[in-house]
Amino acid sequence: MLHYVCRLCLTMFLFGSVAANTAAAQSASPQNVHASIDVETRQPAPGDMVTVAIVMDPKPGWHDYWINPGDAGTPLELEWQLPSGVTAGMVRAPVPETLIVSGFMNHIYKAKHAFLVDVKIPKDARPGQSLNIKVDARWSACSDLVCVPEVATLSVPMTVGSGSISNADRARFDAWRSAVPVPLDRSARYQIDGKRIEIAIPYPRSAKAERVWFFAQTEKLFRYAAPQSARRVGDWLVVSGEVKEGFDGQIDGLLRFNDAQGLEVRAVAGAVPSGGDAVSVLGEGAPADEEQPPLGFGWILAFSVLGGLLLNLMPCVFPILGLKALSLAKMGGDEGEARRDAVAYTVGIIVSCLILGGIMLALRAAGEEVGWAFQLQDPAVVLILLLLMVAVTANLVGIFEVGGIGAGEKLTRQGGLSGSFWTGVLAAVVATPCTGPFMAAAMGAALLLPTGLALLIFAGLGLGLALPFLAIAFIPALRKRMPRPGLWMVRFRQWMALPMALTSLALLWLTYQLAGFTGLMIGGAAALIILVALFALGRKQKDGSPYKWVVMALFGIAIAAALIIGKVTIEPAAKASKAGSINFNEARLNTLRSEGKPVFLYFTADWCVTCKVNEQAAIDRTETSNAFREAGMTVMVGDYTRRDPDITRYLAKYGRSGVPLYLYFPPNGEAQILPQILTVDDLTALTK
Repeated sequence: MLHYVCRLCLTMFLFGSVAANTAAAQSASPQNVHASIDVETRQPAPGDMVTVAIVMDPKPGWHDYWINPGDAGTPLELEWQLPSGVTAGMVRAPVPETLIVSGFMNHIYKAKHAFLVDVKIPKDARPGQSLNIKVDARWSACSDLVCVPEVATLSVPMTVGSGSISNADRARFDAWRSAVPVPLDRSARYQIDGKRIEIAIPYPRSAKAERVWFFAQTEKLFRYAAPQSARRVGDWLVVSGEVKEGFDGQIDGLLRFNDAQGLEVRAVAGAVPSGGDAVSVLGEGAPADEEQPPLGFGWILAFSVLGGLLLNLMPCVFPILGLKALSLAKMGGDEGEARRDAVAYTVGIIVSCLILGGIMLALRAAGEEVGWAFQLQDPAVVLILLLLMVAVTANLVGIFEVGGIGAGEKLTRQGGLSGSFWTGVLAAVVATPCTGPFMAAAMGAALLLPTGLALLIFAGLGLGLALPFLAIAFIPALRKRMPRPGLWMVRFRQWMALPMALTSLALLWLTYQLAGFTGLMIGGAAALIILVALFALGRKQKDGSPYKWVVMALFGIAIAAALIIGKVTIEPAAKASKAGSINFNEARLNTLRSEGKPVFLYFTADWCVTCKVNEQAAIDRTETSNAFREAGMTVMVGDYTRRDPDITRYLAKYGRSGVPLYLYFPPNGEAQILPQILTVDDLTALTK
């Protein structure tokens, strides 16, 4: 410590102007860690709780400090100057990093981050009243060689108003909130033996834990630079470190794990379980950062393959299977062509699943709250799918022909592979709304796994979806059972136009749900124009006339329609709660639970076929409604048709990245997760 103090004193001497007059120096020179203030809304309503962000942006090579800076440094200090009646809460800090300099451990931030503070607006504030928030901030900006104290006076004007928050402001603050640790709902236990301390933290055995580190918020207790170790014992994660001296009070801290995720921990003295399996830790002396599959990863991967296999039974995938059945039937006994076709189809599915999974992981890493099938929450994407399904329907009816889909054409080798690949792409895209059994655990785990392993889960899903056709192509006994080409193929093709047309209508309805009446008009008009253009294309094909301009026009129509529906400000269709139910609100849910009332909470979406089947077969049945009413059950519905960060965050609490999710909260009891395939008996049994 003496070495660091001497170095700090020398730094202060060299920067005497800073020490003599810090404020003047800071105003005269640019900050090494730039501070600014942001607020979630500038028109708070009376009685609102408004989140204020102190945004810190270090220059490359510089850093600032967590609440407990470690062996050196000083944390952010705030001195508020608030209007009468306005109060500021505690500072909520994001999960920090570790940095060892000359043997001293520091808890730091090297990337742009935000400290969050909730500011309470008085209930008697008058609309139109000005409320200027002002704060004097002080912090240390350090590099590996020098530390400089920095200050800033930050202010933001607010006017009492409606309390509305724009989508951009909500998304920005949601991203900052996602970097803040969440409180652990149970107390941890610690045990000290001499200089060694072990902290047992409640942590489900099914959840992944890697690159663990415990940051003590209780100061002057830990030897921060001492190595830490971690192990798993059942539903406990035990972190071991070193203390400076004996301690018998309460310990507050932060458990960092995986990729900068964090839990707020409060530990009391108690017994710590022994044994267990070692877990990698963060910081100096930690194992190399290799992505090793956690315990149970093989089962998770198996669930993803099995989930993909079962997707073939879902109604949203059935029309695509019809296309593949036609393709295989046309090949007859050509074993080589069948295998090439199946491989191309599989590659198309797996590549699409990897792209969708990669986009989802990238958006979540950037702070977006998205889940599986997120693309079906975007009206522009749904519109493109609608137009594609309209085109496929027109092709199956015979309005026009496309090499690779047409049933009467002998595909060339190149055309066949291309057609199979894009059929696989289509199958993967339309299959995502169907979250069948076994997929929930796999998709939820994928969001907690390292990127490489998460992508492997998505690839496993694609492999499962393609397995039936791989089996038919590579197992001669199965392929021999396929019917021979004949007139039945033409009729089958025409019948397959029916489910494709129904799929198109479903997508048009979903466009209305996402984008309201204006979106419905845009989607309907675009579909009609596409049909007219395809009819013209078919006429030119029959006449032998050039038709490249028609194909180009089709692409132009689709792109223009997507751009229009993406740019126009559209109000979504009003979502009224079902009779006897209320819309999801976490605060309302907590109130009902505190009152000891039973609650059935389910999350659904208009694009989720499994959800709709469960609602029709079990939830919306008269028997269920009568049983719930007699038992005083409150039914709460979370509609995930449009992207909703509140729902995404709540789903993540239960390890889910998409819908459906069914929860039952008994009176004065913990949540029970219900099966993904429901029956009336399952639900009525909750009331007994």
